[in-house]
Amino acid sequence: MTPICDRDGWLWNNGDWLPWREANTHLLTHTLHYGMGCFEGVRAYDGPHGAHLFRVAEHTRRLCDSAHALDMPLDWTAEQLIEAQRECLARNGLTNAYLKPTVYFGAEGMGLRAQGLTTNVMIAAWDLGDYISPEAASIGLRALTSSWARHHVNISLCRAKTNGHYVNSMLALNTAVKAGFDEALMLDPEGYVAEASAANVFLLRDGVLHTPEITSCLQGITRDSVIQLARQALGIEVQERRITRDELYTADEAFMTGTAAEILPLRELDGRHIGARAGAPRPGQPISEESVTARLQRLYRRVTRGDLGDDLCEFRYWLTPA
Repeated sequence: MTPICDRDGWLWNNGDWLPWREANTHLLTHTLHYGMGCFEGVRAYDGPHGAHLFRVAEHTRRLCDSAHALDMPLDWTAEQLIEAQRECLARNGLTNAYLKPTVYFGAEGMGLRAQGLTTNVMIAAWDLGDYISPEAASIGLRALTSSWARHHVNISLCRAKTNGHYVNSMLALNTAVKAGFDEALMLDPEGYVAEASAANVFLLRDGVLHTPEITSCLQGITRDSVIQLARQALGIEVQERRITRDELYTADEAFMTGTAAEILPLRELDGRHIGARAGAPRPGQPISEESVTARLQRLYRRVTRGDLGDDLCEFRYWLTPA
């Protein structure tokens, strides 16, 4: 596989356009050593009217909020950062892409006081390709409840999408993968369901959709999109509350959501087949086309790809032309 650093293209860094292979930073960059930084993952899709960015305003606002919470002052407005993301697509000739705006401290000094450092912003965009196989999107994932807990609300900034948080996620995911699973389910410090390694979690029980309240998990933008689609397009009740892991064992359906992953069924947790009570397909079989998970997958795909008929026109504001 070709290293991601070895490709043609352009990256935006503090207002300048750098050739992809020449986009280097110093080895003593503060964020490299201490993890103080924040980022976003934004998707662009090709649609009937050309390429567009999906919910870029919400992603960029969260980036600015994360930087503010981390006390990393930005010289760029949200509007300027959105325009830079649009231009990043154009300069790289991309329509379907993944963008990664990142805020990081410079190399002016070291130490925990982080004094006299510049705040830098970079944006990269590339073709994500098949992030998840069609089979995984159809039959679902096998997950393991992780021994690695999600951060307590007073250990770190749970609303910020912070670079350093993902050490926690990587520990959980790599442990699960080494044990033969696809994904990890992380609990909060009190033992309630928080999220997957980099995705939010939903379960369906008796026609009601449930998802963990926003405490120790990230306030996902795909999560919010699914809640709105479920309520407004399907008329399904959604409850945000504390959830125990055994509720997932006995759910009628369960799925995970994220910008890159979109909506992925969860078919098994800790060796328990999810949906057995409701007559879900046997392990290894595709989920039912009539399931709530599949219906939300289709709706989400239509909205992100700009296929907005009369039934989905209210979500047009989620799309920003590239």
